[in-house]
Amino acid sequence: MIYLDHNATTPLDERVLEAMLPWLRGSYGNPSSVHAPGRAARAALERAREQVAALAGAHPSQVVFTSGGTEANNAALKGVAGRRPAARIAVSAVEHASVQQPAAALARTGWTVETIPVTDQGEVTAQTVASVLRADTRLVSVMMANNETGVVNDIAAIAAVVRERGALMHTDAVQALGKQPVDFSAGGAHLMSVSAHKLYGPKGVGALLVDKAVDLEPLLHGGGQEKGRRGGTENLAGIVGFGRAAELAGAGMDTRRLRMNALRQRLEQGLRERVPQAVVFAAGATRLPNTVFLALPGIDGETLLLELDRMGLALSSGAACGSGYSEPSHVLQAMGVAPEIARCAVRVSLGAGNTEHDVDTLIAALQTQAARLQTLAATAWD
Repeated sequence: MIYLDHNATTPLDERVLEAMLPWLRGSYGNPSSVHAPGRAARAALERAREQVAALAGAHPSQVVFTSGGTEANNAALKGVAGRRPAARIAVSAVEHASVQQPAAALARTGWTVETIPVTDQGEVTAQTVASVLRADTRLVSVMMANNETGVVNDIAAIAAVVRERGALMHTDAVQALGKQPVDFSAGGAHLMSVSAHKLYGPKGVGALLVDKAVDLEPLLHGGGQEKGRRGGTENLAGIVGFGRAAELAGAGMDTRRLRMNALRQRLEQGLRERVPQAVVFAAGATRLPNTVFLALPGIDGETLLLELDRMGLALSSGAACGSGYSEPSHVLQAMGVAPEIARCAVRVSLGAGNTEHDVDTLIAALQTQAARLQTLAATAWD
């Protein structure tokens, strides 16, 4: 099977597993305990915090470990709302469900949720954010890189506008971390969500980066862990794995970005030459180097995924959390893509293990499916 769904999750790097194994076997101390095993666990925890902070351009004290990106996003939105009277929150139209749904939950408690529109390329601009802000806007949430299209937003420019208006800025950087440089300290966001399993780390661990000036109500109370910001005994093996994955991602990022970009260009050139009817979404925007969101008009996306799966290729129709829903991508709808085209969308997200042969195999498979569609259409016409 050729795996082309790395925006959904990545395989665990063997070097990450090696770092985790001692904490899954003989080393079992609780990081909150003061005895020797506890102190060893605490040292491992803090080392991982430093590693994640280094990749994200943050100070270690700003890293609050969570169970993943979804918890981090919930903690950001609900944490801000929990310490402030109900007012306004603005979220972009293309956010992940783990931002959109907490925002909807806040709307049921008296908060007003404003939607920030995007361009036809799926971009959120600072000018559009400025037009949505009101005097009582308390928080703005705009993702750094979109999980479906791969579109990268200028978070620094957006954050500058948000700060000028006196609001807080949150960005979901789950897809960006490890694929491109991320600098929490210089980027202007007050809050940033990240996750381990998007960068060859384990599932079930992530972090919320928090500016020291931001007061948050904890999503989980009890125990006082993470300096009282997130209750519950830390997932030490997972956190150690996150730290090691972050370290490895930082060390190999430039080489990996160049390689992913070359593979993406090979894929898109192959589509232009051999599958000219294919539509590549957001092709005019700055995108992650590993992501191509495309459609073969006339072939339902879910049907195409199943056909490709039978041919030994693993892709997705967009957000992994949205799989199984018949509605077209909300990201493409926000971009103004016609529903009949949006329903045909499939996402290719390349990873470290992919090769030129994998890309060429995908192009050939898409060409086969497109030809099959043409044959069926001709048969129906006859």
